[in-house]
Amino acid sequence: MGERKGERKKVGFIGLGDIGKPMARHLVCDRFETYVYDLVSASVEELVTLGARACSSVVELARSCEHIGICVRDDAQVEALLYGDEGILINAAPGTVVAIHSTVVQAHLLNWAADAQDKGLRLLDTPITGGAARAQEGTLCYMVGGSQEDLEAVTPVFATSADKIVHAGPVGAGIALKLCNNYIQYTEFVALAEAARLAQACGLSLDVIHEVGMSNGVVNPQMHQFVSGRNALAPACTAEQMQEFFGGHGSLARKDMECVMSTAAQQGVVMPTAQFICDRIEDVFLARDESRPPAQ
Repeated sequence: MGERKGERKKVGFIGLGDIGKPMARHLVCDRFETYVYDLVSASVEELVTLGARACSSVVELARSCEHIGICVRDDAQVEALLYGDEGILINAAPGTVVAIHSTVVQAHLLNWAADAQDKGLRLLDTPITGGAARAQEGTLCYMVGGSQEDLEAVTPVFATSADKIVHAGPVGAGIALKLCNNYIQYTEFVALAEAARLAQACGLSLDVIHEVGMSNGVVNPQMHQFVSGRNALAPACTAEQMQEFFGGHGSLARKDMECVMSTAAQQGVVMPTAQFICDRIEDVFLARDESRPPAQ
């Protein structure tokens, strides 16, 4: 399904959430003919008003496109899109590139890539970092696992929403890099949240931690934004309200850390601190009482 002279490349995108929708929106341009699919019809219609083509099924999108981006929540959702009679693997034309933007377990990604190769497809791990705000701005960072040829094929597509594209290495390297990045990020969140509690107990404010931490590089803007925003809301919120505001982010963080731990186990790597962060991260997002009695 090569791109003919004078024709726009046919690009599909599945998963129009907080990050996926702006990524797909940037693809609606003169260079690409963009097809979109999501279970939320309002999100699809929003893209259609900008010039995208709505697909009524994964089959329709898979049969229409030579590049397919997937940005869904977890491994199970990716697998549901790939496999079965209505999945991408059996319906996409040979040579189609399937780019997995979701944060998943590396072993699963490698299995999907092998199955795709058997069908004549190129499945790459291409996770992103930057969050919804940078997706809106078009300044995401992409981490690509694949060959140099693969990188060259996807760069024009990703450049619509990226200010940096990192070639991590062969297939599987992109998601490994993403998992390492997420582990560091969530560890920073936990550390600053606990440091803020100690500061408060000592009569200090989060602002002075921020002032010093920004000076010496210990604190970054994302850490401060998360903890300061959470701390500003928590005193006036019920547990139910905190769940409404932060619960989705907390469960997603827990899922990402479970991917870290699963991949570490597959590689024979022991990460006791990562296990602690995995166990604690939802409580930190929800500002639950973080004090625990010492181990006996």
